[in-house]
Amino acid sequence: MTDDANAPWLIVGLGNPGPEYAANRHNIGFMVVDLLADRIRGSFKRAQKAQAQVVEGRMGPPGPENRRVILAKPMSYMNLSGGPVTALRDFYKVPTAHVVAVHDELDIDYGVLRLKLGGGDNGHNGLKSMTKAMGADYHRVRCGIGRPPGRMQVADFVLKDFSSTERKDLDWFVDRAADSVECLVAEGLERAQSAYNS
Repeated sequence: MTDDANAPWLIVGLGNPGPEYAANRHNIGFMVVDLLADRIRGSFKRAQKAQAQVVEGRMGPPGPENRRVILAKPMSYMNLSGGPVTALRDFYKVPTAHVVAVHDELDIDYGVLRLKLGGGDNGHNGLKSMTKAMGADYHRVRCGIGRPPGRMQVADFVLKDFSSTERKDLDWFVDRAADSVECLVAEGLERAQSAYNS
């Protein structure tokens, strides 16, 4: 698969399926792709070829920067995300460099965004699974959630809902993350980094 400028983009929100996880910090990727689906007026449907929910549509302004996109939420649980993502990438013929993982990031303060291409998984089980399945050369939109307070275990922290203080800014944060995805797809990584990397 070549990195064709006209090839579709696969935007993957990482999270865990089920209402009990919906508001967890670990599910901010789902929140962002849900908002992107609203923006393109699409509703998620079960994918035929993968354990995932998908929305197909177009993103960006009319004209040459308008791109075909597939928004996806793997339904496999976080640590098995690589299988569904790779199946969707292959089914839709998406170059790996056009895959974008939107995920929570412990090593960045809450409310801060960082976009990058490639790199390690930093202990994130969703990224670990994706990288094992298809290599590391995909984009990441890293949504900072900060480190757990005191002696709280990381696993407990990421599977808890955002605090009441965090929730005051959550809509703004998710909105900004969605904006950064749209910028990345329409205008490229460098432009998106200069506009959104804090």
